[in-house]
Amino acid sequence: MSTDLAAGAPPAGGAGRPAARRRPDLRLSARGLGTVVRLELRQRVRSTRWLVALAVWVAVIALVTVLVGLAFASEDLLGPDPVGQGPLVFSLIVFLVLSMGLLVSPALAATAVNGDRAAGTLAPLQVTLLSPLEIALGKLVAAWVASLVLLLAAAPFLVWAYAQGDVALGAVLSTLVLTALVLAVVCAIGLGWSAVCARPAASAVLTYVSVASLCFLSPLVFALTAPMVLTDEQVTVREQDFTGVTQEFDDRGNLIGEEPPCVEAVRTQPVFHSERTWWLLALSPYVVVADAAPRPPVDPRTGLTTFDPLSGIREGVRAARLGPQPEDYDFCTRSEAEFAAQEAARRERLDGARAVWPWGLGANLALGALGVAAAARRLQVPYGELARGTRVA
Repeated sequence: MSTDLAAGAPPAGGAGRPAARRRPDLRLSARGLGTVVRLELRQRVRSTRWLVALAVWVAVIALVTVLVGLAFASEDLLGPDPVGQGPLVFSLIVFLVLSMGLLVSPALAATAVNGDRAAGTLAPLQVTLLSPLEIALGKLVAAWVASLVLLLAAAPFLVWAYAQGDVALGAVLSTLVLTALVLAVVCAIGLGWSAVCARPAASAVLTYVSVASLCFLSPLVFALTAPMVLTDEQVTVREQDFTGVTQEFDDRGNLIGEEPPCVEAVRTQPVFHSERTWWLLALSPYVVVADAAPRPPVDPRTGLTTFDPLSGIREGVRAARLGPQPEDYDFCTRSEAEFAAQEAARRERLDGARAVWPWGLGANLALGALGVAAAARRLQVPYGELARGTRVA
């Protein structure tokens, strides 16, 4: 029998029979998880590149924050008494922090599994009593903690923007929490690709492609699918009737006399039903963070909402979810008071609309969970099959 085994013959009764699939090992303990997290973090701390990256991160955010502050401190840009300067500066810094976090976080987890496998340090970890789920979650938590350090390093700049005024404390806290969750999703996606791909370069590229798809591809698909939800319908249009009206203007371009009367007419024209495809926009991390931000203050001089990038995205996405509204077909000229009243009604309707960010965050978390599940599955031992040239130990 020993001769048969040495020659590579299968044992009796097992010829041609495929190996039984092992049940997934879902054991999870705080001790095992903490062990993997400590090992991963110690390895990162020993690397000087991590400290250099942190220093560059803080320097870039500090430089941009100073430039933004100097720009908006100029009276030539916003006037002597700017309204909404705080939310505008806060939005720009949030966009900067989120964008840089989406660039840096993939690199923290995109080589967590295949990088260790190539270095021969993954197999000694797998032969211990640690379960594949503990190893996968430990690597995820370590990468997430590293990204949270970057986020905490940027927190003082968000607090500085809060100190500029007109920014609710809840906006700062919700932004930090949602940004942290988005970074966790990005780390989980990178972890999944690092377990699926044999080469670190391939997993890094696929992670960045996945993140870019979430951020920019989903809004692009929303725009490209617009013709599919465009239908010809009869709508009531309000417009000015210029029939028999002669308009005269003074030297400053102001209309002399009364405005032409407004009339209603029923017409057949294309109607964009964005309420059918709004969910494509919800997948973007920028939409998740922006939609959760509270509404900016109202300018008391005009009665209009002050603009900032976060509120622009928030109102645009919620308007897309509501679909076409009657005022979309109202082209009558109004006085400033009437326009302010219409704006207040529109703002109230958007505030009353159901939030979009829970759907987007839920979809992102589902993608992150899929990445963790893929990593835990590929960490099961013994291996069923490995790619050619893959190093185990």
